[in-house]
Amino acid sequence: MRIVVCVKTNLDLQMVRIKGREPVLEAVPYKVGDLEKNALEAALALKEDGLDATIVAVTIAEGDRKIGETMKEALAIGADEAVVVDDPALAATDQAAIAAALAGAIRHTGGADLVLCGEGSTDGYSGEVGSRLAELLELPQLGYARSVAVADGAVTVERSLDDQIETLRAPLPALVTVVSEINEPRIPGLMQIMKAGKKPLTELTAAELGIDAGATASQTAVLSELAEEQDRKHIMIEGDAAEQAADLVDALATEGVLRR
Repeated sequence: MRIVVCVKTNLDLQMVRIKGREPVLEAVPYKVGDLEKNALEAALALKEDGLDATIVAVTIAEGDRKIGETMKEALAIGADEAVVVDDPALAATDQAAIAAALAGAIRHTGGADLVLCGEGSTDGYSGEVGSRLAELLELPQLGYARSVAVADGAVTVERSLDDQIETLRAPLPALVTVVSEINEPRIPGLMQIMKAGKKPLTELTAAELGIDAGATASQTAVLSELAEEQDRKHIMIEGDAAEQAADLVDALATEGVLRR
């Protein structure tokens, strides 16, 4: 069985600084996205439960960065091999072109019995790529999975609704998008990190996948990435503890935070 895990590498958001309401991205490292790690952990759990499977991590290099080095993290976590679509035409594209490139890479490298994706990415969190990919590959999609099981040629997932748990089942091949509640991703040890460099990593271009570079142009535009504006009044409260408490209550009441 061949399990493909779609991986997006994101900026390490904990390393992003805000200056003048704009994010400072220079020198911020990339890492495998959190939800992608959940998807990869779900694949590893299926394999450890006895499923005879090869796990392939597939990603798109969206920009000029050392994507191969970042993908070694996915290999260290447990993927058997990695596929990277690295093409300048995909540097500033949108979810439609990313899904098309992923579909091309999956077909080009042998297809998939099960495709696992995160429900969204930790940066944009559009939640579009999984659904678009399922449509392109003509696969049934099961979304918001908090558990995944494979048996008898079918995949079964559970997902939480407002007041109940829903169980869905679909024949393989299929595509499943997972939520963070599904598991706690493992942290690779030193031995796994050292072995990652010896695992297969294939790099492809858009041309090799038969994707027209003109079709990769983004159909969306980012108008602003400004942080929320905050105007602070810098109200100083002085005096002893009782006076400070009384003045604080007055100030909060004046702002409408408290009601008297």
